[in-house]
Amino acid sequence: MGNAGNSIPRHEVRRYAPGQSVEHISRGDFLLTHGNEWSSALIRVGQGLRYRGDAKKFAHWSHAALFADEDGTIIEAVESGVQQRNVSVYHDTEYHVVHLTEASAADRTYAVAFARHCMGDLYGFLTDLSLCGTLLTGSKFFFGLDGQIICSGLVARALERTGAIFQYDPWNMLPADLAEAFNVTSVPGASRGTVPGTGAGFPRRHL
Repeated sequence: MGNAGNSIPRHEVRRYAPGQSVEHISRGDFLLTHGNEWSSALIRVGQGLRYRGDAKKFAHWSHAALFADEDGTIIEAVESGVQQRNVSVYHDTEYHVVHLTEASAADRTYAVAFARHCMGDLYGFLTDLSLCGTLLTGSKFFFGLDGQIICSGLVARALERTGAIFQYDPWNMLPADLAEAFNVTSVPGASRGTVPGTGAGFPRRHL
């Protein structure tokens, strides 16, 4: 258990390099990955203000998504809103999967049900702005709008249904906070591959 988590479900972390396919996934598991676009770079810079020294390794991650079934369907908050697609679009990208090892079937169902409830919500740009101010100033003042959510906030709130209790408010948690709580560390010098665009592999948006 890391500093970002007060009670973290038992889990295993597995790395998938570019070209590898995820195995033995269950609904309620989640992935952490990293983008190479400007927005992902800004996220990592901001996270570096909170995670320094030895903990800076957690700032490597800039995106999170929740597995909705055993076939690789993921639900994620991207710039166009909360959507679902298949993890196969990340085939050419490095990512790490957190496999929950003791979560009950009921807990997994509740986690996915929450994520599906968010389908069609807008991306939380105001939440990002709030987090930037918090990281820069150390303030604990947060703001956002109902019906908007960021990627890591979506995953963190879903994971609450599996018994996870986090140090930070789940709705505005960063990818680095999830990484620290579940001790997901990057591999130095690993090939990142190509991160899929935010429109790749999406079905029609649910409204």
